[in-house]
Amino acid sequence: MTLIIVLAVAAALIFWFIRVQNNLVSKDELCKNALSQIGVQQSSRWDALTALAELVKSYNEHEYKTLRDVIAMRKGISGTSNVDDANTQEELMAQATKIINVVAEQYPDLKSNENYGKAMDAVNTYENQVRMSRMVFNDTVTKYNKLIRQIPDSFVASLLGFQSREYLKEVASKADMPSMNI
Repeated sequence: MTLIIVLAVAAALIFWFIRVQNNLVSKDELCKNALSQIGVQQSSRWDALTALAELVKSYNEHEYKTLRDVIAMRKGISGTSNVDDANTQEELMAQATKIINVVAEQYPDLKSNENYGKAMDAVNTYENQVRMSRMVFNDTVTKYNKLIRQIPDSFVASLLGFQSREYLKEVASKADMPSMNI
């Protein structure tokens, strides 16, 4: 009888351990997916900014070259990227957006250009999608971090090497950015 109780307790612990490990892996994968989704949205926004750069070219060659240099620093974000990579890309996009806004202010006929308006609409759309993706990522990280810190799951998490994840921070330079609306 004692052997049956010991085996039952051992089996229960093994099943609990497997359930916790599966849950940790699931939450970890959700974090990777959420970061990857940010990369997809950022890529689309970079494409829209590249289209705007081509419009800027005909108005101001110097700003165009500066803008192209910024766009050349573009780096894809994937599930294996980290928070710093995503934040760096946001800073670069903010820098590119500022350059475009400066040129648009200097050349009012650029602002009235139909292609400029369409490209700005696309940038705004992707900006909102990136913002939502960042919120989803931070929410996902909250759930993951909570899981690995709560007892008894924290024992399994530390045993298996699951580490807490960093949150994405709001890009400080965006607070000073003018509106992208035309």
